[in-house]
Amino acid sequence: MATRYDPADYPPFAVTVDLVVLTLRDDALHVLLVERGADPWRGRWALPGGFVQPDEGLDDAAARELAEETGVRDVPGHLEQLASYGDPDRDPRMRVVSVAYLALAPGLPEPRAGSDAAGAAWVRVDDALARPLAFDHARVLADGVERARAKLEYSPLAAAFCADEFTVAELRRVYEAVWGRPLDPRNFHRKVTGVPGLLVDTGRTRAEGRGRPAALYRRGDVTTLHPPLSRD
Repeated sequence: MATRYDPADYPPFAVTVDLVVLTLRDDALHVLLVERGADPWRGRWALPGGFVQPDEGLDDAAARELAEETGVRDVPGHLEQLASYGDPDRDPRMRVVSVAYLALAPGLPEPRAGSDAAGAAWVRVDDALARPLAFDHARVLADGVERARAKLEYSPLAAAFCADEFTVAELRRVYEAVWGRPLDPRNFHRKVTGVPGLLVDTGRTRAEGRGRPAALYRRGDVTTLHPPLSRD
């Protein structure tokens, strides 16, 4: 005989999605934030996101919330689930479990606040991490930034932020922006040109400053960097 099951016997909880959307602007890593227009945390900045509807999947909910709150649609580039967050007191309304997404993509547009967001803006990551964000979004953002930095160690993702043809110095500036630290030019050049399949020499050069012209490269077809590039 089947055991009777009554959903009312269990405490209710909800599922939300939050998005850490990162891009480069003015050679600095920026994150997309929204100003909350409703309680709780009205007026506090937060990551875009919201409740998953009963009839939609997580990916669809993430795309919908991003479009509704910021006007940003169809994010190109890298998108993945980051982590799940379910501390009992993370949301004062009820028990809420959030599935966070990470997006790292070039050329993202200016946001346009909508839905229940009072504002939306690209904010430098360093400034965002120094702000008191709503919910546990400071932790989610820190986890997302660390994941993005790690991605650049073992994937060719940084090259997506360069033009079709680029110099090693231009690629280095992407790494410096995401990693948040200056890199030794000669050491970086040796490392990236030593990774098989990462860069393809076009045979052309471009003048940069008063030194000799710099070699122009395009992205190779490698998907995993071996050896990986270390931040140390």
